[in-house]
Amino acid sequence: MTEPALSPSGRAAALSALPGTEVDVLVVGGGVVGAGCALDAATRGLSVALLEARDFASGTSSRSSKLIHGGLRYLEMLDFGLVREALRERGLILTRLAPHLTRPVPFLYPLQHRGWERLYAGAGVLLYDVMAAAAPGLPRHRHLSRRGALRACPALRRDALVGALRYYDAQLDDARHTMFLARTAAGYGAHVASRAEVVGFLREGERVTGVRVHDLEHDRTLEVRAQQVINATGVWTDDTQALVGERGQFHVRASKGIHLVVPRDRIRSTTGLISRTPHSVLFVIPWGRHWIIGTTDTEWTLDKAHPAASSTDIDYLLEQVNQVLAAPLTRSDVQGVYAGLRPLLSGESESTSKLSREHTVASPTPGLVVVAGGKYTTYRVMARDAVDAAVHGLGRSVPRSCTERVPLLGADGYPALWNRRRMLADEAGLHVARVEHLLRRYGSLVSEVLDLVRADPDLGRPVDGAEDHLRAELVYAASHEGARHLEDVLTRRTRISIETFDRGLAAAPVAAGLMAGVLGWTAEQTDREVAHYRLRVEAERASQEQPDDETADAARLGAPDVVPLRAP
Repeated sequence: MTEPALSPSGRAAALSALPGTEVDVLVVGGGVVGAGCALDAATRGLSVALLEARDFASGTSSRSSKLIHGGLRYLEMLDFGLVREALRERGLILTRLAPHLTRPVPFLYPLQHRGWERLYAGAGVLLYDVMAAAAPGLPRHRHLSRRGALRACPALRRDALVGALRYYDAQLDDARHTMFLARTAAGYGAHVASRAEVVGFLREGERVTGVRVHDLEHDRTLEVRAQQVINATGVWTDDTQALVGERGQFHVRASKGIHLVVPRDRIRSTTGLISRTPHSVLFVIPWGRHWIIGTTDTEWTLDKAHPAASSTDIDYLLEQVNQVLAAPLTRSDVQGVYAGLRPLLSGESESTSKLSREHTVASPTPGLVVVAGGKYTTYRVMARDAVDAAVHGLGRSVPRSCTERVPLLGADGYPALWNRRRMLADEAGLHVARVEHLLRRYGSLVSEVLDLVRADPDLGRPVDGAEDHLRAELVYAASHEGARHLEDVLTRRTRISIETFDRGLAAAPVAAGLMAGVLGWTAEQTDREVAHYRLRVEAERASQEQPDDETADAARLGAPDVVPLRAP
């Protein structure tokens, strides 16, 4: 396979090629499902276009709990099919599709009642392990005494548990994984472009025959024709359907989940935690030198592009986690906050926590396929089903999905490179910890990043204000990973925006200067990118001081998008 790059020239080439041709499948939406659809279609030998209005994974797909899991709580809802499917996908992602981006993570489930709770919860975790047996890759669960649990997690209050269960799931950086999906699809021939907003649909009678696209970077409108269009826009599904003039066969409701990021030393533990809350499930998830604490589950009817975490949301999570911690966390411990929206299929339940995480595929009008719902973990199945529906509309023989056997870029050779990490460090003149960090972000593509350092040793220095990252990573994000703007790098290609107490403000001028050389920014453009990022941080901080969703939303909208979308 030819090495792909979501480079600036690659984007320009994609948008130049599309108006003069008709693709088999055009995918609207560059989240995990849309990128998965593009990869699925491209690996079946179809001609494909993938268009994203903002940045890849800029919506839901960069704001999850970063877990690849079966959904232990869905067993309690008796949703065995969803759990079995998700566990199978977890095994595939962990062992075959993206081993460089995924890693096991242990969780401790504190037991608060003697006898019955251990039997009840233990039976559920045992069933979880049994259902995952067909997709191995993680250790099996264990029962722990109170002493054993406190040894694994000294941060727990002694009176918060009588014992515990320890089980395993997996985690990954959702935004980087989604970007790798898009990049892999490009490697198999897909035309991929971000900052390309679909503002209308082309029709011949009842049939959808393509889309009108606004190239936000150059303020021009293009027409792209396609035999089949897939709407994979997540929480924007209803809005996209409105552009077609079709109400659709189902509706999507948005549920807001917020997460806090705190330094690793604030919670003494060798394992993650999971416990029940009155309205959702509480996770404390190890994340490098940090912990991610989440989540909430409340309906959101305001701005979908920038869901805001209110002061009430933050206080709720702190209150819940402090019920089990011996040393309570305070607002001053919080390094970062992020909020995301789950796209839930609308049903009869008033509570978003009770809505289905199943997905649905429909073809409401000829030439158009809609996919909605689902979980991040099952993105590949959703993509397969959506492309199956599109293939049915093509009316010709097309090979079946093969993505369960298609590793993402960076996966091939990763275990061998991991074993050679000390040699790689010696060759590059870096500490082995730096090479481990790079391998977990780039896999076997690490050589491309190290080549930048060899060509310019200054890029081997840490980023001022974000010392976990090398300067070469910021250059690489713009040259190879499709980052078009400063916020793309600080919030999605890296997590500097939530992993530093200043939310990335110190790193912003450095990052913008490095990106400018790749993207050809003038000094004025570079300053504008930094100014915009500062406004974004100020607006987010202001929103997190507000008492409710409405005031938080108003505060967050005080910072405009770096490239505003055009109203349809």
